[in-house]
Amino acid sequence: MTEPASEELKARVLEYLAKVDKAKSHDIAQALKEKKALVDAAVRELAREDRVEFLYIGTSYVKLKGK
Repeated sequence: MTEPASEELKARVLEYLAKVDKAKSHDIAQALKEKKALVDAAVRELAREDRVEFLYIGTSYVKLKGK
């Protein structure tokens, strides 16, 4: 079982996504200087909380819900 993502990281992911139209998890991890696995976990939790959504345009992107 994986550890839950920290609220601080989830807040940073949301802050980053507010600045861009859409992003790949890899790009978010690089921008935040975090491990991709941690960002992936944070994004999954944010998706479950209905705060972000996934786009599939040849590859998967993440964006803020309703943005």
